[in-house]
Amino acid sequence: MSADDWWKCGIVYQVYPRSFQDSNGDGIGDLDGIRARLDHLVSLGVDAVWISPIYPSPMADFGYDIADYCDIDPRFGTLDSFDALVREVHARGLRLILDFVPNHTSDRHPWFVGSRSARGDPRRDWYIWRDPAPGGGPPNNWLGNFGGPAWTFDPATGQYYAHSFLKEQPDLNWRNPEVRAAMHEVLRFWLRRGVDGFRVDVLSQIVKDAQFRDNPPNPDFVEGQDPFLRLTMLYNTDLPEVQPIVAEMRRVVDEFSDARSSRVLIGELYLPLERLVAYYGLDAEGLQLPFNFQLISTEWQAAPIDRFARDYEAALPPGAQPNWVLGNHDKSRIASRVGPRMARLAAMLLLTLRGTPTLYYGDEIGMTDVAIPADEVQDPFEKNKPGMGLGRDPERTPMQWSTAEHAGFTTGTPWLRLAADWRTQNVEAQSRDPGSMLALYKRLIALRRAQPALNRGSYEALEAGGEVLAYARNDEGQRLVVLLNFGPTPAQVPPALVPGQPVVLASTDPARTESIEGPLVLAPCEGVVIGSADDKAPKAR
Repeated sequence: MSADDWWKCGIVYQVYPRSFQDSNGDGIGDLDGIRARLDHLVSLGVDAVWISPIYPSPMADFGYDIADYCDIDPRFGTLDSFDALVREVHARGLRLILDFVPNHTSDRHPWFVGSRSARGDPRRDWYIWRDPAPGGGPPNNWLGNFGGPAWTFDPATGQYYAHSFLKEQPDLNWRNPEVRAAMHEVLRFWLRRGVDGFRVDVLSQIVKDAQFRDNPPNPDFVEGQDPFLRLTMLYNTDLPEVQPIVAEMRRVVDEFSDARSSRVLIGELYLPLERLVAYYGLDAEGLQLPFNFQLISTEWQAAPIDRFARDYEAALPPGAQPNWVLGNHDKSRIASRVGPRMARLAAMLLLTLRGTPTLYYGDEIGMTDVAIPADEVQDPFEKNKPGMGLGRDPERTPMQWSTAEHAGFTTGTPWLRLAADWRTQNVEAQSRDPGSMLALYKRLIALRRAQPALNRGSYEALEAGGEVLAYARNDEGQRLVVLLNFGPTPAQVPPALVPGQPVVLASTDPARTESIEGPLVLAPCEGVVIGSADDKAPKAR
């Protein structure tokens, strides 16, 4: 085992803490709730749990507006309950990854309270303040992700402050070395408490153009789209100055790595492939895992996914670790995007591609988006842009654990409504069903853990034709072939792709048997992993 094996060969599981498990009946998930459900993660077979923000916050953006980087919001618990969670996570052989939100704070953070108090305040330059435009109004045309200008006027000091999201989320000035030093200390605070790494929020946006130039119009914008897309974010995202800041963060995190275990830095970067891979950096100065979100946005067909996988492998710097994501707290759930049968195929794709997979809580039981009535909407994204379907509440609904009241999530009133199918689609029910989505995830994860070809082997693209995606995973003489039928009709696999004396190690179709006699025909939306008799699939935990 190398120090990097846990994040290179392992699987990351994202927990949205408000929705995972409530321990005190207030309808909001918390740290003690996560601790109570760790055995589920062990049973599933994942290796690390990433927790979305749990810091003190007014909750204008549900924790991504942070009022104190070095404490726990009372809704979620205390530092003592956090420490207890870290101990129990590690006792079970798991790792803990925290969200780090460096681009902005809450407007109630003491840093910003001081900054806006007077132009001469020592922390004035910790945020981005600008005079009005010569004719009045915002300093430039930048837009906020959640609607309206990316600037809010402060009458008391006569200047505008920048905010990439809500006005309650003022952007920090990362050109100021004092800001960088303070945020490095935030990282060290949590690393000293045993955290194994960080997922860094909106990393590409933390530095803005020094001249504050207007963004150009987006030539691809179509009326009816999110108005934010009217402009191309040329001057407030992915600037060259971001890279040295990433290198500084990496050096801080590496202070806590040792020969037994490295700490990991994961970046949220919605960027084109050629820019995404640049964040790996050189000589351990970049991110270990710049998040690859292409499975969320790529057309769900064999050809485009095959093409991207090949391009991604070719673009990776030497020694870089690929990674794959099906969904998260900001995007529609995979089962809603592609349907329940295709969601099974997606599980096999995610867990057999080369690289580190990230699972979103509830995907292992096929949870779907939940329609939230207008009077129950919580997400400011939807409130600020009503009727556009941009709200993120549907993919943040409570985890469905059992047939108990409120699906076993809470004894109180859930902060968001549950899916209508929670009585049948839950962990308890699926644990008893060998054909369930949960059983499939467990089988695939157990297979991935047991087979070096899957957890560390190379990737070899294969040609299957039609609507079948095919690739091999190879490691020191072991060769496993993955075949995924994206089509609505049966598909015969070219005999040349099926190894001699083949055995089906895993299938998305519960009716599929191990043996292959004659031509291999995949059912619609079926995926299989083929190996030899020596590669027999282990039993799921």
